[in-house]
Amino acid sequence: MSETPQNESPDSPVPPESPDFDAMTRDIAEVPAVEVIVTVAVNLMSAAAVKLGLTEEGDKYKDLDEARKLVHALAGLLDAGATEVSSFHAAPLRDGLKSLQLAFREASLIPDEPGQGPGEKYTGPVYG
Repeated sequence: MSETPQNESPDSPVPPESPDFDAMTRDIAEVPAVEVIVTVAVNLMSAAAVKLGLTEEGDKYKDLDEARKLVHALAGLLDAGATEVSSFHAAPLRDGLKSLQLAFREASLIPDEPGQGPGEKYTGPVYG
């Protein structure tokens, strides 16, 4: 008869196995750098849109301080990665960034001076 640890009942589910880090490493090794960069950019854009209140939930998750950080990080990534990704990938990402920058300006009670908004250090001033 096998013993059951004190904090587990005999009917408790088996704990999940630890992640297979070797398999995860192989998986990420097969992903082209451009795909990683684009995926990260899209994730930053999505998070910024939520923090700007641009989703169906509206103002529920709106947080302009968090949005500023995300937009700024996105601009930095696109600035640094522009030469690494083709214009096929970069152009829509830049358009999305500009839309987020404009949405940030509109959402701000006291808009930043031109050139001082999130990411404008990398993109230059953004006008509507």
